[in-house]
Amino acid sequence: MAFVFFYIAIGMKWYARIQKVCFYIGMVGLLSVFLVLLVASNANFVAGFNSYVSSLFGVTSANAYQDIIDAAAKDDYTPLPWGSMPIAASLALIPMVVFFNLWPNWGATLYGEVRGASDYKRNVLGMGGALVVTTILAIIFLALIAKTIGWEFYHAANFTFWAGTSPLPLFPYPGLLVAFITQNPVLQLWILLSLSLWFWGWSGTLFLSSSRVIFAAAFDRVLPEWMATVSPRFRTPTGALIVMTIPSIIVSLLYSYYPGFITLTLASTAVIAITYVGTTVAAIVLPYRKRELFNASPVSRYTIGGIPTITISGVIFLLFLLYNIYMWSVDTVYGLNSPLSAIYMLSLYILAIVLYFGFKGYRRRQGIDINMAYQEIPVE
Repeated sequence: MAFVFFYIAIGMKWYARIQKVCFYIGMVGLLSVFLVLLVASNANFVAGFNSYVSSLFGVTSANAYQDIIDAAAKDDYTPLPWGSMPIAASLALIPMVVFFNLWPNWGATLYGEVRGASDYKRNVLGMGGALVVTTILAIIFLALIAKTIGWEFYHAANFTFWAGTSPLPLFPYPGLLVAFITQNPVLQLWILLSLSLWFWGWSGTLFLSSSRVIFAAAFDRVLPEWMATVSPRFRTPTGALIVMTIPSIIVSLLYSYYPGFITLTLASTAVIAITYVGTTVAAIVLPYRKRELFNASPVSRYTIGGIPTITISGVIFLLFLLYNIYMWSVDTVYGLNSPLSAIYMLSLYILAIVLYFGFKGYRRRQGIDINMAYQEIPVE
């Protein structure tokens, strides 16, 4: 929390520099992982894995690798071989892939502070590129895991961990599994630390975007004015950042030390998709509700049969989002159909609505019409 608070508070320029360093070192670390998996054999991994789970975790079995596969098979879980997944059945995994890809695109909320944010093509390339590159790297990684770690073992290790039948007491984090292949402690440390920099570089994203939302709401008088306080030196919204940090510490403590709270957070990722539903609907109706604003934007040049492309793509994407939200809600694998999680998420939305209309009424008594703030989109 302290690190995130610091490197957001020092401003966008330094935040971007730190994030860039973390990103590139993490990429080199991922390349190192790819190379280790490429040159090593399955026999190398099996020997290293059995050795380390014995020395580090006290597992007495001589072949913990096979024990994990056998434990999964005992529960009637045997994954299909790599490359032989039936296409029709695999389509059911689309909601899972979308769930995974929501996070790489979460930074889209920050695009208003990126140079050239008004460039439509740059936005499309930036957001689309993040998704495409992430997906390609994931496919390469899975192929190398299948080659060296073993496709059946990798799935069995994940299955037995959640089932509580694995001799490995830690989640089978791929970086850790790759580190087991080598006996070189320097290389092991490099793999784990370099990959961790992606977390450190990403960690500020949520606070950065959310603090900007709080600042904007306070600036529009929807929240108390002190939340829009800006540091005179770094020109960052320190008031909004404090509002994010303190509750986050409380929530983190509850998540870490009160197991029942974890259930309440199962639907947290779905909130991103629900947010996109709102922005998608806004994009669909924008050409008709705010024609002058729309015509002034570069997107207005793109039409299909006289209909704005943003409206057509918005309708398609909205249907796609609603399908995924439905699947997340009815399929138990996602956990979103937990009544407690749904109640918790809905309670937060209700709280937001109460705050909005409460402050709207409060400002009206002060002679301030909040609606005026949303009549026009600022030039910047």
